[in-house]
Amino acid sequence: MAVTYRVYQVDAFTRTRFTGNPAGVVPHADGLSDPQMQAIARELNNSETAFIFKPRASDHDVHIRFFTPTIEVPVCGHATIAAHYVRAIERTAVRGCVHQLTGAGVMRIEIEPSEHGDFRIWMHQRPPTFGLVLTEGRRKALISALGIDELSLGQGPVAVVSTGHSKVMVPLRDRATLDGLRPDLSALALLSQEIGCNGYHLFTLADPDPGVLAHGRMFAPAIGIPEDPVTGNANGPLGAYLVRHRLVPLAVGQTKFSCTMRQGEAMGRAGLVQVEVTIDQESQLPLEVKIAGEAVVAFRTELEL
Repeated sequence: MAVTYRVYQVDAFTRTRFTGNPAGVVPHADGLSDPQMQAIARELNNSETAFIFKPRASDHDVHIRFFTPTIEVPVCGHATIAAHYVRAIERTAVRGCVHQLTGAGVMRIEIEPSEHGDFRIWMHQRPPTFGLVLTEGRRKALISALGIDELSLGQGPVAVVSTGHSKVMVPLRDRATLDGLRPDLSALALLSQEIGCNGYHLFTLADPDPGVLAHGRMFAPAIGIPEDPVTGNANGPLGAYLVRHRLVPLAVGQTKFSCTMRQGEAMGRAGLVQVEVTIDQESQLPLEVKIAGEAVVAFRTELEL
């Protein structure tokens, strides 16, 4: 017997349709097989699609799985925002704190009313971890794949950071360099195999807009994402990276750092990510990261399987 599933297309990190980062959301996915979920994600062709399931244990309220068009990934920032926005508008969860089980573990989510009479979703990411700093040879390979030179790099190391799904942080000197990137995606995918990290987040602190600290672009061709418009799992780690490497001013004993990141302009899909980093008072190292964004439904349909 055929089963009907609701399917949403949600633009995350924005309140304007057809901007921000689109994600598919299937709110009641129980009964779908892995091949079916992969096929749906491929058909929707968003960078990620979120599938929402009933909880599997008492330590979480909801179980969410995330698929790119080619592979399942442990967690996704913008699709998490989209998934819980759908839960809010469907009144499955209207406001307050919930816990979601993902491939990266159990994460805390907060659903709060926004000043626009809608909802803002906060996602507590995994504690930040700092992986390898690219060797000179691999940095040169990355620079070549990006089509830039050493002088195009900004302040800070080219290094892997994760708050659940790792990204290579690549500081650039200015927005003109950022906006002009035309990377060799095949070369980036090959380098991903060497370094064990599938995403590259290029950012600059130069030429900021009012209220915006950093502008960025994110490429992950190794997992079927040539370029992602607005990436929660890149901008959260970026906040931790900026604190760790003292690339933003911090007062002595400061325990919170908050900022807004902008991404997606080069794709015509600009969006904003709020980032908050909790800092250890003594060491001044980042301890926790959470991100927030709003969302809007682009369309809703039904799929019979």
